[in-house]
Amino acid sequence: MTQGYAKQILTWKYEAPYDFYNNEETSESLNELLETPYYAVLNSDEALVGFFCIGSAAQVPFGVTVGAYSEELTDIGIGMNPSLTGKGFGASFFSFILSHVHETNNVESIRLTVAKFNQRAIHLYTKLGFVKKMEFTRGTTDFITMIKNSR
Repeated sequence: MTQGYAKQILTWKYEAPYDFYNNEETSESLNELLETPYYAVLNSDEALVGFFCIGSAAQVPFGVTVGAYSEELTDIGIGMNPSLTGKGFGASFFSFILSHVHETNNVESIRLTVAKFNQRAIHLYTKLGFVKKMEFTRGTTDFITMIKNSR
């Protein structure tokens, strides 16, 4: 992740209901992208198509208090450029990221957390072998953790 990519990501605006994922360019949000394990995903033309993060950066902090992350698993979070969402690129995008994570980390299982309203993402994750593990609520948002066993 570079500062330029991070600033670009922070300007992305998703249409409702996905505007839940919109960010603001603050020094705090910029530092999160630059100082925790976030990675830019580029296409063959070196254009930014998305990002992913691993570890605690991919967790919803409140989930820790309800035991959502009690198992020692590799957590992953992803984001795709809003101009590319809903166009059938999700499977190849996320498959590329999963392959990269498996190749560069010795992981048995991968866990992700998704907002329950995001049925488009849940459909993709299920298609790629993730299964629902648990649900929790933070404020007005319900979240689901999902796990994919690689072995």
